[in-house]
Amino acid sequence: MVLDRLEALPLGRFHYKLLLVTGLGWLFDSMDTGLIAFVLPVLAKEWQLTPGQMGLIGSIGLIGMALGAVVSGTIADHIGRKKVFTITVLLYSIASGLCALSWDYTSLLVFRFLVGFGLGGELPVAATLVSEYAPTRVRGRFIVLLESFWALGWIAAACIAYLFIPVYGWRMAFLIGAVPAIYVFFIRMHMPESVRYLLTKGRIAEARAIVIRLETELGVAVQPFGSVKEEVMPKSTAVSFKTLWSKPFISRTIMLWLVWFGIIYSYYGIFMWLPSLVYQQGFTVVKTFEYVLVMTLAQLPGYFCAAWLVDRLGRKYTLSMFLLCSGIASYFFGNAGTATALLVSGAIMSFFNLGAWGVLYTYTPEMYPTSIRALGSGWAAGFGRFGGMAAPILVGVMLSHGLGISNVFFMFAFVFVAVAAIVMGLGIESKQKNLESIS
Repeated sequence: MVLDRLEALPLGRFHYKLLLVTGLGWLFDSMDTGLIAFVLPVLAKEWQLTPGQMGLIGSIGLIGMALGAVVSGTIADHIGRKKVFTITVLLYSIASGLCALSWDYTSLLVFRFLVGFGLGGELPVAATLVSEYAPTRVRGRFIVLLESFWALGWIAAACIAYLFIPVYGWRMAFLIGAVPAIYVFFIRMHMPESVRYLLTKGRIAEARAIVIRLETELGVAVQPFGSVKEEVMPKSTAVSFKTLWSKPFISRTIMLWLVWFGIIYSYYGIFMWLPSLVYQQGFTVVKTFEYVLVMTLAQLPGYFCAAWLVDRLGRKYTLSMFLLCSGIASYFFGNAGTATALLVSGAIMSFFNLGAWGVLYTYTPEMYPTSIRALGSGWAAGFGRFGGMAAPILVGVMLSHGLGISNVFFMFAFVFVAVAAIVMGLGIESKQKNLESIS
């Protein structure tokens, strides 16, 4: 049958090419998110922005991401993963270029909203597509490696900020962010539609054609399929928002929504403000970019460690451990008394925080069947974006009222510990299980 033959495919060139194609989309998304963090301290000085206005620039993109995740996740279960992925990449690329043309604070807010809508729509759909193609034995590792492209995007953003912003200004950074529009053509050529999605829509001939092509590419002896009537279709679940709140999905939905909220709240509250907070410690703009670049580089080994653990220790325990360690590191970062302590605790915080993100992107699609996988993933990510909207604004308010960095990071440490406990209490383990057998 189609799914049996899909699962039996040897790990090969196709899987790595799919990882690269979707990973590049992840990289460009991350690069754009990182650019706004590096642009903020420069823009605040040029436009005389208040901390509240700076926080809103960071939060408006999260509003777009929330809507983008929900809309795209819902549509992807109706028109396909590939189409939605392509549209969202194109949208955020064009919008990023428009940011370079911003003539005032209001116009920048509008363009940042559009960037967020495209970015938020792309991420859960890409994770769903890769999870539906990666063999069960390496699915967790593949999704974490997909998420590791986020670190590469931040590194690219840090390099652009370090090399271009001091010389050419912040508009050049946004123009570079528009480059991914060209990448859409590679998506169209090298990314197939999800076989599992096609089967849920009754498009058996198309699904079989893709599997046969993959078997040929990977050197597997191609056998003829039986009649369509003999095909075992994936168990169908009603594509409805209400389904997410019915048994057995309700506890998973509650767990995922809370964890997504907590991790996005902490991530964007910390990293949107990170260059500005380091800059406020008395470092120059160039030195600030250097420090943040070092912290960002620590994300890569964090992803690789999570990728190694997720198929061995499991999703639930790896995610809980990384969230807990993120909380501990963020507390010490907020109370760092020297440049060395700031750098080391910031690097450790990045290591565990981004490793946790990788595991969460692995874990989320596995909690739902194919017919509602993108819907469930999109709503979880979309709800989480509300945390991302609130955090940058709240940090700005806290700093405006004289609450220091130590108080800000104590708050983030508490959130990390709380969501780690939620995963342990409500989470189920899904390592080494076929997507159709998780219950």
